[in-house]
Amino acid sequence: MKRLGSRRQLGALVGAVVLVGAGGWFAGTQVRSPADAAASHNAPKAGPVTVEVERRSLTATVVATGTVAFTSPRPLSLAGSVGTGAVTSPAGEGAEQRVTKAPVAGTKVKEGDVLMTVNGRPVLALAGPVPMYRAMGPGATGDDVKQLQKALRRLGFDPGSAGGTFGQGTATAVTNWYRNKGYEAQQPSAEDQQQLGQLQQAVSSAQEALLTTRSGSAGDGADTGDGSGTGAGSGSGGKASTGTETGSGTRTDAQSSTDRQVQEIQLRSAQRSLDMANSALSSFQATYGTKVPAGEVVFFPELPVRLDKVTVKTGDAPSGPVGTVTGSELLVEAAVPGEDAELLRRGMPVEVTTTGGEKVKGKVEAIGSAAASSGTTGGDGEAATGAASEGSGTGAADASDGAAADANAADTSGTDGAAGAGTPGPVQLRISIPDPGPLAGQAEASVKVTIGVGASDGKVLTVPLAAIRTSADGKARVQVERDGGVRDVSVTVGLSAAGLVEVKPAGGTLEQGDKVVVGK
Repeated sequence: MKRLGSRRQLGALVGAVVLVGAGGWFAGTQVRSPADAAASHNAPKAGPVTVEVERRSLTATVVATGTVAFTSPRPLSLAGSVGTGAVTSPAGEGAEQRVTKAPVAGTKVKEGDVLMTVNGRPVLALAGPVPMYRAMGPGATGDDVKQLQKALRRLGFDPGSAGGTFGQGTATAVTNWYRNKGYEAQQPSAEDQQQLGQLQQAVSSAQEALLTTRSGSAGDGADTGDGSGTGAGSGSGGKASTGTETGSGTRTDAQSSTDRQVQEIQLRSAQRSLDMANSALSSFQATYGTKVPAGEVVFFPELPVRLDKVTVKTGDAPSGPVGTVTGSELLVEAAVPGEDAELLRRGMPVEVTTTGGEKVKGKVEAIGSAAASSGTTGGDGEAATGAASEGSGTGAADASDGAAADANAADTSGTDGAAGAGTPGPVQLRISIPDPGPLAGQAEASVKVTIGVGASDGKVLTVPLAAIRTSADGKARVQVERDGGVRDVSVTVGLSAAGLVEVKPAGGTLEQGDKVVVGK
């Protein structure tokens, strides 16, 4: 019994020792020194940030936001006043000009159409590069008359000769054209008729004065002859009598010579007066007849055009611009940074995307000042109509020498010289749209413009731009994580797009799946 008790005591003692040892071990694992605690809260040692090398196709693009607009905007204005119509209706002569039918925005204007009416008279559209700048009537000559004659012929009203002189054939064609439109061509006004009568009366008065002068001259000549005859008849006496007659005859001859000189002066003066009166009458008659008032025709360099905006309403005075006309074709205007513009050339294909996701094809038509000068900004700033110079429209030339030089520079460099500056500014683009499709009716809408400027030759090795490093000697390299370390691999850089760049190993190896360092 004692031995059994001893064994039990020994077992209890061993168990207690084991329990105390386990508790001590556990407690030891939970207790840390301040240094150990601080170390456990530190971030792990930083390593390089890497990205895998990929093999893929690259397409470089220039992306911008553009605005849809119509081509060739020009201000519309009248070159002068409209006429008064028939001779029997002179009441409107000198009256203030008022719009009696305003133009309508959005209207497509063709040759021969009536744009608007002023004081009940038509304002008609014709095609031609020379702006309307004066009234045209009988006797007028010039390029503006020639283009009027050509326009009349195109409309089916043959003026006969189209040599640039306003003759009877042109007057007849104008009369028939107006009548076809429901109007009467401008005939001589009451003032014209009055002036014609005054000039005719002046000719009659000059003729009467000349005849009276000639009649008086003939009468004086008869009297002189009689006096001479009397003197000669009395010369049958003696010497004394002869001397007296001789003296009287000398005085008579001197008087006759003076009278003849006075009469000749009077005759010449009367003849000159008659010649001047006839010349004034002929000059006026040469311009007397059917006319085209300066305000009744507007010449456009090209037709048809579209009335884009109208700035007058019925009852307004048509002074200054009365609206804006554009071409009927659509274009897109955009601006890109100068460094992007260096990549662009005329003729490059463009993808235009609407806000609804619809896509339309276009092409780069102009870059830089060439785009700004002939786009929708009116950088042409030129009146496209009657009164003001039209720039490209006033002569046959399409642009000034300076603008042409700018356009050529844009064609060759694509930057219009902006690349030469330290920090290239935005460069204007004009994009033509051959088939508007979903853009029709979306003038002034905002669109996305995407221009492809290059593509890789199939799939190539690509790395992020951040992976490229440049050595002191100017050579490019990438850092590749390999065999537990980082190694430099020299590369040549190719096309870049969307944050990626094409690379080719120039020293060492680089393969798809390799990890390149892009940061620390």
